Amino acid sequence: MFRNLSLLYLCLLVLASCSNPASTTQNQGIPSKENSIQYKQPVPEEMLPRPLHIVAAGDSLTQGVGDSTKQGGYLPYLAKKLEKEGIRQVVIENHGVKGNRTDQLLKRLGSEELKTAVGKADLVAITIGGNDLMRIIQRNIFGLEMPVFEEAKEGYVSRIKEIMETVSALNEDATVVLIGFYNPFFPWFSDIEEMNQIVTEWNRASSQVADSYPNAVFVEIDDLFLNLEVNLLFDDFFHPNDQGYELIAQRVFEELRGERLVELERRTYTVRNEESNAE
Repeated sequence: MFRNLSLLYLCLLVLASCSNPASTTQNQGIPSKENSIQYKQPVPEEMLPRPLHIVAAGDSLTQGVGDSTKQGGYLPYLAKKLEKEGIRQVVIENHGVKGNRTDQLLKRLGSEELKTAVGKADLVAITIGGNDLMRIIQRNIFGLEMPVFEEAKEGYVSRIKEIMETVSALNEDATVVLIGFYNPFFPWFSDIEEMNQIVTEWNRASSQVADSYPNAVFVEIDDLFLNLEVNLLFDDFFHPNDQGYELIAQRVFEELRGERLVELERRTYTVRNEESNAE
């Protein structure tokens, strides 16, 4: 009998120790799990990088003639490569016009639309020159001699300099990418060495102009189209096809990698912060 009462008493003690009042007493001062959660505040917008703004101007290579997607030739490929490399977002403003020559681009750079666009750009990409060369060929089809191209090159170089000066005056901080042109006749007239020589000399002249500007870079692409084993031309046998545009984008990206790309990424933060402080 006494043994059973003792066991009953022990059971009551155990039950009492497991009751809610005891548990509450033991946990006093300890915050519950849901109250201890620290919610992070949203990152202020001014701390986030803004989109990288690319303004593209020039001829059909900028417009993207031959691009089956009709999204702007090499530019979408370039945007994807930049975003993959670490740029948060790339916004492209395409001002390419099929058939444009250096004199026509110069005139358009005086328009309010293009002046405003270039003034706000982080990177200005230009394709120009191919139509200048084609115009000489068309005008001298029955008398194509090297002196004709040499004389025309002087005017071409002068206009390239004026284009670079104009862009620099509109936006001294923007990175300027001047893209060369190629010989579209090479697959059919690869034996005409003079044509390749002319393209090489005109591109070299463009490169020398770009080298005189610290924020500019020249991108050579003519060698890409000298491979007869791979067709990089559209059905018109003149403009690049999708693969051709992708290779152009790759070449531009390679020229931007390193310090220039770091500077572009830094600019997406700096400009936003400057805009926020101004407000």
